[in-house]
Amino acid sequence: MGYIEKKPIKRSKIRMFLGKVYYSGKRYRQWYFSGIKYSKNLVEEKYPYVIFTHSTPLIRKLKDVDMQLQYNKVTNLRLAVKKLNHIVIKPRETFSYWKLIGKTSYKKGYLDGLVLCADGTFKAGVGGGLCQLSNLIYWMTLHTELTVIERHRHSHDVFPDVNRKQPFGTGATCSYNSLDLQIKNNTEKEFQLIVYLTDKDLVGEWRCSEPSIYRYEVYEKEHSITPGLFGGYIRNNVIYRKMYDNIGLIKDEYVTENHAYMLYNPYLNVSTKVEDAVNQI
Repeated sequence: MGYIEKKPIKRSKIRMFLGKVYYSGKRYRQWYFSGIKYSKNLVEEKYPYVIFTHSTPLIRKLKDVDMQLQYNKVTNLRLAVKKLNHIVIKPRETFSYWKLIGKTSYKKGYLDGLVLCADGTFKAGVGGGLCQLSNLIYWMTLHTELTVIERHRHSHDVFPDVNRKQPFGTGATCSYNSLDLQIKNNTEKEFQLIVYLTDKDLVGEWRCSEPSIYRYEVYEKEHSITPGLFGGYIRNNVIYRKMYDNIGLIKDEYVTENHAYMLYNPYLNVSTKVEDAVNQI
């Protein structure tokens, strides 16, 4: 990994505002003037072939976090999945998470949920908690033939590992509209996203118009915890995936690498650790 740590920059409110305006405008130009064909069609009938499915719990008790923000997150997820459930990505089309969901607001029914700030702190913010949905979609996409063309990693490792089921760094953070999750269909098949909530879980499926002969194994390499040049610790790894067909291994390919500032002492005794919930924020 050729990662070079950069000193954290504390920007003024004016600089932050101007940056937000600039990147928001850049995104709108991409959406409406780039010539990219974005997915927009919903097909009510489910496609016949399930390629991959996954679920994550809706509610977890987090240390020093108001549980009401967790309950509000469920409301936010219910609103967001209505915009994505049954969306179809046709060949050469691109799925844009935020173009489909739109800007969250109280007027649309969104509530204050938990938002992870750029400096690793938490705050309540309208529409908070939708990273759980983008995390789920990204993880499922890594197990398909679809191509992720934009994904943003979490800048901070918030909670210690307890019962982690996925490799560290296999989520996708999101923030309207500069931090988007975009997925392109470079195949000749049509893919359909199914997402819904049960009483306890957020559930997702990638379905397809045709069966797939491929299966995938996503795993990490080069995991390390290194002292930060400017204090604290940084958690690092590289994500790979193995692709198999009916005969055997086809290829073992690089996916991405992650570097995140740790917000806890990595050498804490396991008994003192809180439950990992990065994918639930």
